[in-house]
Amino acid sequence: MDAELFPRSRTEVVTGAVHVPDWLDEGRQLRLLEACREWARPPAGLRTVHTPGGGTMTSRQVCLGLHWYPYGYARTVVDGDGAPVKPLPEWLAALGSEAAGTALGAAAVPREPYDIALINFYDADAHMGMHRDIDEKSGAPVVSLSLGDSCVFRFGNTETRACPYTDVELRSGDLFVFGGPARFAHHGVPRVRPGTAPSGLRLTGRLNITLRVSGLRSDPERIMGDSPS
Repeated sequence: MDAELFPRSRTEVVTGAVHVPDWLDEGRQLRLLEACREWARPPAGLRTVHTPGGGTMTSRQVCLGLHWYPYGYARTVVDGDGAPVKPLPEWLAALGSEAAGTALGAAAVPREPYDIALINFYDADAHMGMHRDIDEKSGAPVVSLSLGDSCVFRFGNTETRACPYTDVELRSGDLFVFGGPARFAHHGVPRVRPGTAPSGLRLTGRLNITLRVSGLRSDPERIMGDSPS
């Protein structure tokens, strides 16, 4: 995959959902990977997520800014070690705004800064079922960055987990942004393609960094551990 006859091009999958291949160069990928490795260390490190129905997500996750758990946000790892969630650095929030502008144009860059990151690690057998990102109060575009192994990313519709949907191959360094009419579309990762990561990353598996605007800072009742103002 290091050399191709035809370079991959920017694609609008549906209105408001855009795939930008190779957005992160190797240097930016390496810096982001090193940061992810630090964030994954305890306390408030990489954890296995259990759903209320007794299921277990096959990807593992660490959060920044606010901690996501099924199905809400907290300031501590309420379903893990209980430690305060790590802060989301300003440079990562700025990267989210840059990515939204690149994919959807300057008008799509949210006025509020990106304040949440969900970082999922997928090994060879991990996957993610079809779901919608609906625990945020903001409708700002969701920014998704890929590192490591390629995956099949399934992007669907706002009404159902079933068809119609489009399968997109996301590779290391790729950017995917969805906002506007596609903001609350179902999406998932049916499979990872092991052994496809760039050799220079020295990463086995896939990392996905998803950046969101919570819209919850002025709505403390929706954040576990906060008191109504």
